[in-house]
Amino acid sequence: MPKTTGDAVDPTLTAEAHDTGGASDARDEDTKQVSWAELFFDLVYVFAITQVSALLQSDHTWAGVGRALIVFVPAYWAWTATTVHANRQDVENAVDRIGIFAVGLSALFMGLAIPDAYGDRGLLFGGAYLAARSVLHVLALRRQEVRLNSFLVGAFVSSPLLLVGGLVEGHARIALWAAAALVDTLTPQLIRRKTAGSPFHSGHLPERFGLLLIVALGETIIAIGSPVTGSRHIGADVLAAVAAAFTLTAAMWWVYFAFAASAMQFAVAHANRQFDMVRHVMSYAHLGLVSGVIATAVGMHETVAHPGHRLGIGPAALLFGGCCLYLAVFGYTRWRMFRLWSTTRLIASAIILLCLPLATRMPALGSMTLLAALIIALDLVEWYRLRRAAARKGTRDGADAASAAAVGSGDASETEAEIRVDAEA
Repeated sequence: MPKTTGDAVDPTLTAEAHDTGGASDARDEDTKQVSWAELFFDLVYVFAITQVSALLQSDHTWAGVGRALIVFVPAYWAWTATTVHANRQDVENAVDRIGIFAVGLSALFMGLAIPDAYGDRGLLFGGAYLAARSVLHVLALRRQEVRLNSFLVGAFVSSPLLLVGGLVEGHARIALWAAAALVDTLTPQLIRRKTAGSPFHSGHLPERFGLLLIVALGETIIAIGSPVTGSRHIGADVLAAVAAAFTLTAAMWWVYFAFAASAMQFAVAHANRQFDMVRHVMSYAHLGLVSGVIATAVGMHETVAHPGHRLGIGPAALLFGGCCLYLAVFGYTRWRMFRLWSTTRLIASAIILLCLPLATRMPALGSMTLLAALIIALDLVEWYRLRRAAARKGTRDGADAASAAAVGSGDASETEAEIRVDAEA
């Protein structure tokens, strides 16, 4: 992984992060774009994530969090498997488009089942997941990909567990579904040697996972607005809560897209073991990032609904805990990318966790304002570090100027990423 001189990545010491020969050059020229079919497919997950959020909103206990996570994990891995298929194959043809739409329909059925997944719609949830995984496996077979991979495991291991779980009730269903979620989550790690040589389009994958995070952030907007739309009178305290919640969402967006996104793309493009980077920085990390955003959205909903009341321990834990998880995941990604700790984000995550007891002792509006202020403070610190790193590279105005200065040598994206990674220190 890239080593550092001071805070910035030293581009002369990044041999470990690059493939030998011309592989990295080929990746640098990677121009694969997200297809319209994939963007249409993502619309289904707007609905699915909303349903997961609603399920969590109905039960703020640890058991409720566990049940929401158990149904979210299979939906997430179905999205990830579809994205990996679209990344590795040319899906701009009728068969693959229909296949992606079929997976989308299956995911829509899963979303419809989520509100009563632990009741009468359990079989619908399990059957829909089996259908999604089966379609993906057929698409893989069409490309003659018969080796052991996540498509095969999903179709023949985790899917039957979910289907059988839908036929039973109570704790048996929870146990079988938890096992299925665990299988899906561990599969990329357990079969890593079988798939280590799989090539990826390094520009496409970070964009796709970034779009999924946008979908999750969209759920925060729904959570902010939905408690207000049915009110006859919108008071000043409600407007203030909406403004604070939206500011928090924007600040969370800034953490990812203004600082981390280009560093992730750089790491995936230049990793010596690309599959490992994709597995950890894309697949595993974004499961945590999206989960954190969903939890935060539920806390936002409760805050906007009752801005003058104190938050209960459940909503407060989701609001502050979701943000804490969101920031902590960046510590994991930076370690996986560069073998460095994201000190500022880990410290901010710890401070947010320490502030959790305060959230139950002040009005919800105050808790939201405090949390937004903490994330904004983090963004300001990282912005300052970004400018300082850019100044050391002789640029005029941060990473944008660094990109412009590097265009002539063809190193714009790499230079920008190396500067921006300093903001994650």
